[in-house]
Amino acid sequence: MTPLPAQPFDFPFDPRHCALVIIDMQRDFIEPGGFGASLGNDVTRLQAIVPTCATLLAAWRAAGGMVVHTREGHVSDLSDCPPAKRMRGKPGLRIGDLGPMGRLLVIGEPGHAIVSALVPLPGEVVIDKPGKGAFYNTPLQAELQRRGIHQLVMLGVTTEVCVQTTMREANDRGYDCLLVEDGTASYFPEFKRVTLAMVTAQGGIVGWVAPAAAVQAALQTALALEGAA
Repeated sequence: MTPLPAQPFDFPFDPRHCALVIIDMQRDFIEPGGFGASLGNDVTRLQAIVPTCATLLAAWRAAGGMVVHTREGHVSDLSDCPPAKRMRGKPGLRIGDLGPMGRLLVIGEPGHAIVSALVPLPGEVVIDKPGKGAFYNTPLQAELQRRGIHQLVMLGVTTEVCVQTTMREANDRGYDCLLVEDGTASYFPEFKRVTLAMVTAQGGIVGWVAPAAAVQAALQTALALEGAA
């Protein structure tokens, strides 16, 4: 274990049994013309974390760690999209409607793709999920168990919805989870702030929070110690 400075206390980092989970860094949420923009959101707030995510992803790949990418989306006939999800609110366009990047949040459409700076490499796990959480109706649990993973370092969007939901799902399944504070974002900055506080409340009731630089430093320390052993 390598102590990783975090809130509410040091995270006992074990990189050989830890996966980097990058949640929903899709064009539909991050670029103009996607689903996020159709809801009236300022997508530049999400774009701002892409460089941080890319830097940490490169370091993780160089260390040979497991990488998981998730994408929220639905099959083309929307049979896995509950009407309550599709019809809620008053967006400019709804899930499945045709937008500038194809049908919104539909698997295989251009907007469903992960942004170019974070495109998965062959061998990395890609989880297509129909819900907010990455464990719901997906093979994620089996993929993690097969590789002996018991810790998750999480990045992605949005902090208070898909990221927090996945983190809570993981916590219930016994995973130690760390959220990278500058590698996650919300359309509503206050929602991000409150989510980070909820994660670390009561001695880390959901998990830990740390900046990307701390994760990278701990990763380098762990690799150096491993090399010296």
